[in-house]
Amino acid sequence: MKSISVVKVGKLNDPDEEKKGKVAVLDIEEQEVGDEDVKIKVAYCAICGSDPHLVENIFGWDVPFGLGHEVSGVIVELGKKATKKGLKVGDRVAGNFLKFCGTCYYCQNGQQQFCEHGDEYNRPGMSEYIVWHESQVYKLPDNVSLKEGCMLEPISIAVRMMDKVNPRYGERIAISGGGPIGLLAIQSIVRFGGTSVTLIEPIEARRELGLKYGAEHVIDPTTQSTIEEGLRITEGRGFDTVIDCSGSVRAVGDLPKITARGGKLIYGAMYPKSFEMPFNLYEYCYFNELTVTGFYVAPYAFPRAIQSLSKYQLEDFISKEFFIDDAEAAFAAQVSGKYPKILIHCNKDL
Repeated sequence: MKSISVVKVGKLNDPDEEKKGKVAVLDIEEQEVGDEDVKIKVAYCAICGSDPHLVENIFGWDVPFGLGHEVSGVIVELGKKATKKGLKVGDRVAGNFLKFCGTCYYCQNGQQQFCEHGDEYNRPGMSEYIVWHESQVYKLPDNVSLKEGCMLEPISIAVRMMDKVNPRYGERIAISGGGPIGLLAIQSIVRFGGTSVTLIEPIEARRELGLKYGAEHVIDPTTQSTIEEGLRITEGRGFDTVIDCSGSVRAVGDLPKITARGGKLIYGAMYPKSFEMPFNLYEYCYFNELTVTGFYVAPYAFPRAIQSLSKYQLEDFISKEFFIDDAEAAFAAQVSGKYPKILIHCNKDL
């Protein structure tokens, strides 16, 4: 079957062709269906902001390796013991690319994100078919399309983010980074009653989307001072919660300076593995008592995410698609920053 894979590691937009990363469509074997597994004919797999980082090979995997985890599709086969969730052949589904084992210390301790065996089920979603364990698969509501369905995994991240933020009604909140997660964060924060909601984003089109989704203020860090504007908006006090969704090493350093005393600072993105940021412990942790945290994947969030899917405005996220054979063009569009989201259409008949 066709599957998009990394065939050469490096930055996708590296001007040096010798160092440039490359993706290609390979012919790989279809996965076997175990007794508790579900085989899905993939309709759409969205490109995640982390996928270009995988092309750079931050995890040190051997090439070629497959990509894609934001999946929707239709069930075509069920293992004989895949009966616990009432799934049927023909069901439209989406799901969690990680299978949490449920038996290790972390799963038993309510910390599925650290499952000692979770990486065993990271199978490539940018393929014509994928096989997942029944526990990873969720039936889509009738009012959610397959295009919208592939947004389940990003929305699970937004749900997990709200768990970490735990916002109080009326809090002043800033989001750095207007990519898909940042824009979903704005929609979530607005629903929670956030105030002075501010998006920090260099791309004008994404700032406009932020305003469309409910941001009250936007800051262009290329022409404005994030610190000066952030403090102006908050009357010198800073934001009660600041969330970084950018993953940009250029963006993260200013964020402690716009976080209010006693506030929360959440670094909610994937960063270069070797990046270290100067951080004044006396000022931010001792004197200002900031709570600083991050998050990894989305444990226990998918049931709530599936219930929330139809509540989000997703039209702008699903408007640009490429067929699976156009992998290189799709990833070039992704790194261009022109679109909030890129979908890979893996089977033309779905």
